[in-house]
Amino acid sequence: MGRDAAPVAALAGAFVVANVLPLDKRVNVVRHLVEGASVRATSRLTDVSLPTVLSTLLRMGAGCDNLHNLLVRDLDIREIQLDEIWSYVQKKQARVTAEDPAEFGDAYAYLAMSRTKKLLVSYRVGKRDEANTKAFVADLRARLVTIPELSTDGWQSYPVAVGQSFGGAVDHAVIHKDYSKKGRREGPADHRYEPPRDPFITKKTAHGAPNLDRASTSHVERANLTVRMHVRRFTRLCNGFSKKIENHRAAVSLHVAWYNFCRVHESLRVTPAMEAGITDHVWSVQELIERALAAEPCAPPEPKKLVPPAPAPGEKHGAARELPNGKGWLRALPGGKGKPSEAPRAPTPPAAPAVAAEVPTLATRAPCDALPPRGTQLDLFAWRPRERQLELFPDG
Repeated sequence: MGRDAAPVAALAGAFVVANVLPLDKRVNVVRHLVEGASVRATSRLTDVSLPTVLSTLLRMGAGCDNLHNLLVRDLDIREIQLDEIWSYVQKKQARVTAEDPAEFGDAYAYLAMSRTKKLLVSYRVGKRDEANTKAFVADLRARLVTIPELSTDGWQSYPVAVGQSFGGAVDHAVIHKDYSKKGRREGPADHRYEPPRDPFITKKTAHGAPNLDRASTSHVERANLTVRMHVRRFTRLCNGFSKKIENHRAAVSLHVAWYNFCRVHESLRVTPAMEAGITDHVWSVQELIERALAAEPCAPPEPKKLVPPAPAPGEKHGAARELPNGKGWLRALPGGKGKPSEAPRAPTPPAAPAVAAEVPTLATRAPCDALPPRGTQLDLFAWRPRERQLELFPDG
């Protein structure tokens, strides 16, 4: 017998579990991934093999999806901003050929974030097309119970998707950015920097009556920067891009869960999940791992009836009436009466003395025009109004 035969024989009747990463190793791996390390750097720093790091990422991504569907629902959030962040899988879109799989090329991450609570309410990874936009907006709709005020960029699929999912129960503002030369001020323009915002950005109403003064996508665009700083796959001009769409989706799911439950926001001093009332404490990475790996598969929430938002402190509750067949709400919104102009007005001319109108009788009534013979082609442009016609709504 060889020198290893005795130890092998001693373990022949024992139950041996292989390929189980200890919890402290998992915590170390996830800590590096959520702080922007690549999978190869994580493998070197934690002394864990590359396949095990990828396996841990995929398991955490599936578990974080289940946690998100279980906890992030029935939200009373008014102001939400939507945006997409670009990346790619395997190769850039310009190099994709007809023989490549459909997952190669552009891979956009759709994000919906609460403006005040900083919570990432909904997310989706896929192509920037109408199908993914509709699925993303429908998922956002299913997680809300209050009529929201949405702010989106000028992507053409948003108005259609919002209209189909929310119906008449939404206030939607579109923030359009004109990157053409006409949208820039006169003078030399540097393509590396964003032009001045005054003529560059225009806002318009797509649905409902949003507050255009507060409509913005700046907060979710700042969240896009956080994604690029903490997910290596989104770092530009590097070789850390995703090679498979499954790994890309898992990385986004892990980041959203870590951002909502573990990362303390600098301005809130709490996590977004605490600000939204989902949890009452800051989760550690270990707690996130334990909850994610123990989470049972959970289906996304079903849409619930949206109700008007509660009035702000000091304001009265506006009148609202629900329309039939789930078509939304008829709401009385504040405003509508503009400030009277202070410019001087011309004096009003004196009114002419009223003259009693003579009531026509059968004897004084003008004869009616005789009808043309049957089959005659009428000239529609020859019609002229009569000198006196019957008033449908007489004064008084």
